[in-house]
Parts: sequence; C-alpha cells; structure tokens
Amino acid sequence: MKLVVVGGGAAGMSCAARARRLDEAADIVVLERTDYVSYASCGLPYFVGGEIAEEASLLVQTPESLKASLNLDVRLRHGVTAVDRSARQVTAATPGGDVTFAYDALVLAPGAEPLRPPLPGLDSPRVQTLRTVPEARALRARATGGATSAVVLGAGFIGLEAAEALARQGLDVTVVELAPHVLPPLEEELAVLVTDELRRLGVTVVAGVGATGVEPGVAHDVVTLADGQRLPADLVVLSVGVRPDTAPFVSAGLAADRGALIVDEHGRTDDPAIWALGDGVLSRDAVTGALRPIPLAGPANRNGRLVADAIFRPETARPLPGGLGTAIVRVGALTVALTGANRAALQAAGIAHHSLHLHPAHHAGYFPGAEPLHLVVHVGVDGALLGAQAVGGSGTDKRIDVLATALRAGWSVADLIDLDLCYSPPYGSAKDPVTMVGLLGDNVVTGQLKLWYARDVEAVLQDCLVLDVRSAEEFNSGHLPGALNIPHTALRGRLGDVTLAAAGRPVRTMCGVGLRSYIAHRVLTAAGFDSASLSGGIQTLRAELAALGRPDLIVTAP
Repeated sequence: MKLVVVGGGAAGMSCAARARRLDEAADIVVLERTDYVSYASCGLPYFVGGEIAEEASLLVQTPESLKASLNLDVRLRHGVTAVDRSARQVTAATPGGDVTFAYDALVLAPGAEPLRPPLPGLDSPRVQTLRTVPEARALRARATGGATSAVVLGAGFIGLEAAEALARQGLDVTVVELAPHVLPPLEEELAVLVTDELRRLGVTVVAGVGATGVEPGVAHDVVTLADGQRLPADLVVLSVGVRPDTAPFVSAGLAADRGALIVDEHGRTDDPAIWALGDGVLSRDAVTGALRPIPLAGPANRNGRLVADAIFRPETARPLPGGLGTAIVRVGALTVALTGANRAALQAAGIAHHSLHLHPAHHAGYFPGAEPLHLVVHVGVDGALLGAQAVGGSGTDKRIDVLATALRAGWSVADLIDLDLCYSPPYGSAKDPVTMVGLLGDNVVTGQLKLWYARDVEAVLQDCLVLDVRSAEEFNSGHLPGALNIPHTALRGRLGDVTLAAAGRPVRTMCGVGLRSYIAHRVLTAAGFDSASLSGGIQTLRAELAALGRPDLIVTAP
C-alpha cells in the first residue's frame, strides 16, 4: 500500500501515524507545504503573549523524529498543486521544481486558509494573520519591538486570543467585530460578560461595525470603519474567519460545497481512492444535521485515526461522528466554553426548544472563593439536550465537558439528574451545576415550570403584570417599571393584591436568578393564575438588556 497524505497538521499526521501502526509495510509519504509539521497551532497566541516563552515549545515533531519513531517520509516545502485521479498521482511544487507522487490511497488534509475580505490596504506590511509559526514569530517581534497600538479585525476565538496576547504585551488594543457581539457563536446574554471582561483588560471593543479598509502610513496605519471611526494601528491582526484550502482538489473534480470537500461517513470522497478530513471538509452537525466545516483540532486528530482505520481496516472501521463543535477560550479571568447548537442554529433548523438560564456557584457557596457560573442550555420540547454554553471561572470547562458527553450519548436533560458527580465543598455542590440543569430542564419539559425570556421583556411589560419576588432592598436596587414587589415568602398571604394588580392579565414572575420566582410560579399556578417565571432572573435580564442597548429599562427606587 502506498499512502500519500497531503497536509502535515493535526488531521494529516494523526492519519499517517495511525496508518503506520496498522501497517508496518505501508509506504507512507506526508506532503506539507510549509517549513513545519505537527506544530502546536493552538498555542500560537500564547507564544505571542509571552506565556509560552520559547518557539521550540510549539514544535511537537520534526520530519526526523517522525522518521525515527514511525518511519514516515515527511516532505516539507511540498505544496500539492494538482491531482491526476486517473493516473493516481499528485504533483507538488518544491524549491527544486515540481515532483510527482503515485498513490494507492490519497488522504487530503490541507486545512483552511484565512479569509481576506476585498478591503483596500490589507496588503500593508503591518497587516497579518495568525495561523503559522512564522506569523506568530513576526507578531511577537512587533509587539515587543516598539509597537504601542493594535487593531484586531474579528472577535472570534483566535481574534480574542490575539487581542489578549497583545494586551498582555502592553499594547493599546481595539477589537472590531462586524457581528452584533464578540464571539458570534455565543448567545448574546453571555457575550455581554465577555465584552465586560475585555474592557477590564483594557481592550476596546467595537461590535456591529465593519472595517472599510486600511490606510498605510509612515508612522502607523489607520483602520477605517463603516461608522466613520479611524483607528491608528502599529499592527493589524486579520482574524475574520477561514475557508477550506482545497482549490487543487476541487479543480480535480472532487465533489465540494462552498469549497469544502464532501465525504461519506468514513471520510471517503466521491473518488474511491481519495479520503479527506479536517478543516477542508464538511461535517454533519450532530444536533441539527446541517453540513458545515468544523475547524477544530480535537475532531481533526480523532478523525485522522478513523480515516486510517477506514483505509487499512475497513471491516472494523467506525464512522466519523457528527460534530458538536465543542470549544473553549480563555478571556482574562473568564473561561468561555460551548458545545452543540446555539439558538440561531436551532431556529435555522426549525427545532423547537426551551432555553435554560442558570447562575450557580462553581462550588459550595459556603466555601470561600465561590464564583458564579453562567450557563445557557438548550433543550428540545421532548427533553433532548441540544446545546450548552457557559461563562465563568474555575470549573467552567468540566461542566461543558460533562454536557458534551451527555450530548454525544444522546441523553435527555432529565438523565443529568442521575449523574453521580464528584462533590466536596472546594470542587462543587451536592447539587452540581450540571445536576441543576437536569432539575430545571425536567421541570420545564414536564410542565412544572413555564418560562418567559428576557428578550421578550418589552412585550411582557405591555401585556402582563411583572411580579418581582425579591426582597424590598433588592427590588429598590433595580427593577422593571410597573413591577409589583411581593417577596416570595409573603406571596401566599397576598394573592388578593396580585389579583387586583393583574386585573385579568397574565403574571410574569422574576427574582435574582430564577429559584424564588419558580417557587412563586408554583404558588400562582395553584391559585389559578396564568403564570411564568423569568429564565435566569435579573442577572440574565441585565445582560440581555445590555446586549439590546436597553439598560434603561431597569429603574431604581428614588
């Protein structure tokens, strides 16, 4: 068997390494167009920021180490330019000229390339992307070599990591994001928390506005925005997304959609001798069923093994799993993590769902150092887990990991109640945040709890009585106009007051995070009222109103 692998990143090298373990006699060649193979691309922003001190730490393997340990023939500076499918040959451009390689099986793992929108001035030497070791080296040199200001175009995961890294090096950093908020896959009520943390770090955030160009200058460049702002910059990081780097393979006639190669459940293209994986292919979304690229290192590594199995052990090969898009990023003191579908994806797929908002402490509240964990979990009307997002400090990652595991297993939200999770006061609570998701979700799915949402607040104020069941002190610190304040402990004795104030209207309860308003909701429901409880309480409401630009809807007592 002669196997040729195109691409020496996570997907390609995982496939090549697994192939060797399956077949010691196979002739395996890896073609990589850059000077590096198996480098830690996810560590590049942390090298720029100085947390990873040495560039050598990013270099996981070399052609020599791969030859010694796995007998792989890794060719650097070999950029594949063409595929002759009938002859089963690939052509690679090298410093010494074109070279042709024959194959019995061809694996395409070319990765993705940065998007470069058609804006004037992006060819300025001060503008660069952050995808390779040389780019990270250059960015760090500029950041530590006298630059004082930076503009990051794009507030996705890499953009925010780059922004934090540059701020860490002492630069005045502005992040520009065309979408309404940073980290567009994140729900807006959580993204507000990330924006606040960026500002705490000294990073200026401009969202909902696009860049119109870069004006090169002698001392610095100027980034121009659609709203007329002009941002001086000693360096500009372009991080507005990626696209599959598949041009030679699409030109060879392989089936593709939006530049991404189409593969079957084992990674095979429409050519029986060619497989593809990684950032250059479409993956089936495990929740919505939509086909989309999932440019993440974890799936790339795991799927490399599965594709090698499909080539060398097809009778026992497991199919590639649908993608959940589980991801995580650090922003200052916050951890942001998500898995599964967000609200926009569910709406696009026409999947009816409930959204649960929770703000539990990350460990026992009576133990010193408890921090709030902000969770949004989407649940189908049948109780199926659909997606989860979290923003917080310690323990954020493990809660999303548990929920990602439950999603992969196909569990319902009620199944979370029965999880036997670790508990000790420094680490969690007897009712872990994941347990709380199960309890809350089960109440909603079974009809014990009816929710209303902060995004609907203006309609609620118009058509309903808002019953705020917090203490008078909490109420006076900020409440919705026209709300009736009756603490939940006094509600049973004051149902007559609610009847008079409601005047036949539905009643919508609210409290700090949702627990007391749930208790009030049960009291009201038992008394015959049309009642619902605010998901996430005033914590979620404040964040949502900030995202909507309507913080003025919260009033305080004179």
